[in-house]
Amino acid sequence: MPKVFRKERIEAEILRVMADAIANWKEPPLPKELISFTRVELSRDKRHAKVFVSVFDPEKGEEHAQEIFEILQKKTGYFRGFLGRQVRLYYTPEIKLIHDQGIKQSVKMQKIIDNLNIDHDDQNDTGD
Repeated sequence: MPKVFRKERIEAEILRVMADAIANWKEPPLPKELISFTRVELSRDKRHAKVFVSVFDPEKGEEHAQEIFEILQKKTGYFRGFLGRQVRLYYTPEIKLIHDQGIKQSVKMQKIIDNLNIDHDDQNDTGD
């Protein structure tokens, strides 16, 4: 059971380091406030890490968000090197970035819910 907790702690630490890596990002310039690392899944042997990245840009659209994600994907070596300098592990895991659509989907669902215009006061009055 302690090994599970260790894996979870390593995943949390990788997530923190990835956020620091994007904060220290220099070239090419990216809108850092649009990029969010949502979760990390570390393999059992701790040699591979799936890092879920959400890029949400409501103003410029999905195409711009996809371009940002592709730039991040090309720079996985930068993230792995940054991780290797920040975290002491026997092996620095290979990083695979996965585009996470969670934030985009939750905003879409919230818009749908907001457009329903359900008046809760009318429902309570009809129950009398």
